[in-house]
Order: sequence, then C-alpha cells, then structure tokens
Amino acid sequence: MPTILFLFGLRFYFYSDEHLPIHIHVSNGDGRAKIVVETAEVVENKGIKPKDLKRAVDAVKQYKDDIIKSWYEYFDE
Repeated sequence: MPTILFLFGLRFYFYSDEHLPIHIHVSNGDGRAKIVVETAEVVENKGIKPKDLKRAVDAVKQYKDDIIKSWYEYFDE
C-alpha cells in the first residue's frame, strides 16, 4: 500500500489491488476517505472532519498529475 503524499497530517495512498476509476485513499487520526482523482469527488468519508477533507480535496487537485503518474507506475500500465 504505497503512500503517495503526506500533507497536513493526512496520508494519501492506494492499495495494491485497486480498480478504476483512479482514486486515492486519505486517512488521518479521525478517519478515512476516498477521492476520485480526475474529478476530485469525495466518494466516501468515514470520519475526516470537513476542514481536513477540504484540504485533502485541494491537495488531490494540486497533485493530480503526480497521483495519476504514481498510479500508472505502480500498476505498470
């Protein structure tokens, strides 16, 4: 489960058996969420506070290209 980013106490990662669409998991001490990278849409949130979730979405938008590149490198696509 590679970690792609660690920002603001938020860990951005994906699992080794992921599926499309390209998405990123985010977790901190409060909970976890899943964000679709292309649209920066939160598709799941289990406890991350709104302020931290906004930071996560903003980070996904900012690092979108890096996340997508890491996805393809990891899954060898």
